[in-house]
Parts: sequence; C-alpha cells; structure tokens
Amino acid sequence: MKKNITAAVLFTIGLPMLAIAQSAPPPDIKGGDSWTYVNTFEKTPSIWRQTHDEVTVLRATPSHIYYTSKQAGSTQVPNEVIAGADWSRERNVNGAEVVVNRPFVFPLSPGKTWNLEYTEQHPNKTFASQKWSSQYRVVDTETVEVPAGKFQAIKVEAEGDWVAQLEPTQTVTQAVQTQQGDTAMITHAQKTGPVQVTGRTYKAFWYVPEIGRWVKVVEEYYGSNGVRNERYTGELESFKRGTE
Repeated sequence: MKKNITAAVLFTIGLPMLAIAQSAPPPDIKGGDSWTYVNTFEKTPSIWRQTHDEVTVLRATPSHIYYTSKQAGSTQVPNEVIAGADWSRERNVNGAEVVVNRPFVFPLSPGKTWNLEYTEQHPNKTFASQKWSSQYRVVDTETVEVPAGKFQAIKVEAEGDWVAQLEPTQTVTQAVQTQQGDTAMITHAQKTGPVQVTGRTYKAFWYVPEIGRWVKVVEEYYGSNGVRNERYTGELESFKRGTE
C-alpha cells in the first residue's frame, strides 16, 4: 500500500504545474481502485465523531461509477453506491433522481464555474420545502498535506445558500371562564402562516488527477444567524490502483 502511495505522490509532484493548472481531464477509474479516508463530523465543539472509511470501485461505465463504501477493517457487508462519472452524487428528490452535489465538471481549469440548484418538498418534519443553490469555481493549484502525503492539487470551491419554508403550525390555548355561576372551558386555536428561514453553505475539494479523486474535502453548513451548524472533513489516508 505504502509503495503505491509513494509512487502516486512522486508522479503527481513531478507533473509540470502548468499542465495541471491548464486542464485536468476526467479520471481514468478502474475496478479495484480504492481510497481510504479519515472522515470527521463536527456539530458542536462537544459533539463530533471520526471514522476511517474505505471506498472501492466495482466497475466504471462512461456515465457512472459503481463502488462500495464501508468502515476500514469492518467485516460487515459494505454499502454499494452509484456516483456519476464525475463523482457527482444523486438522490431521490420529489420522486426523481436529482444531482445534489457536483464537485467536478471536467476538464478542470482555473476560473471554470458551474451552478447547481434544486428544491425539495418536505425534506424533514420542520420544513415544507427547501431550495439549495451552489456556485462552484475552480480556484487554482494548491499544495495540500493529508495523512497520505503532500500533493499538488486542483482546488474547487463552492459557495451557496439555502432557503426553506417552515411547515405551518397551530397553537392551541385553553382557559376557564366563569359567568353567572356557570363554568366553561374556552379553547382558542391560532395558525401560524408560512415563515421563511435561510442559511449558507461552503464546500472545498482538493482534486489530484493521478489519484482520480479528491485527497481532501470540507463541507460547512450555516444557519440563519450566520453560525456554523455542521462541518464535514475528509482526508486521504491511503490509495491503490486496481488492475482491471
């Protein structure tokens, strides 16, 4: 494993920086390609967890990548997942498969931009609907150091926002009324109309062409008050190429 990583690092560092900066083609993904990441989830300073997760390609077609995902070293049956050929992520939104994250649009070159937008009805018990909008941009090449080593990577940033309509709520109050010796229970119901809340998102991906995937990723989610609610960080620990 270490030999594979070292070769990949040396090859990547040895590539002319200009060639990487000008254009990075789609990755050449093969069955057996495998990446292991240390993933950290932070909700508050006191609520966080860390896992070591392994992603292994089963097969790749011109349009999709079929792979397994499991905790490193686990004997449990892994989850089987489908991604776009550009590592985009799809899921069911309002009964249809929708791309909800597109970190790369190949070929990658500094200054390239693309947008992603979708609206989901009743995503949870609180929101009646939620709209996500993100603007992606290839920043430039950047040196990044992760547990697997030091890499010359292409950095992609995405800034966006979300707008949600809260589900209507109903408040019920009761009071006891006494009049001329008679007692009655008075019930009053009041409905709250649609209320809109907003927030921001930030994502960054460090992509290394020879690795075929990101070596580091950061995703942050902010609430209406501008305070970060959640952060996800993934860093490459090891990598090997398949023989397909």
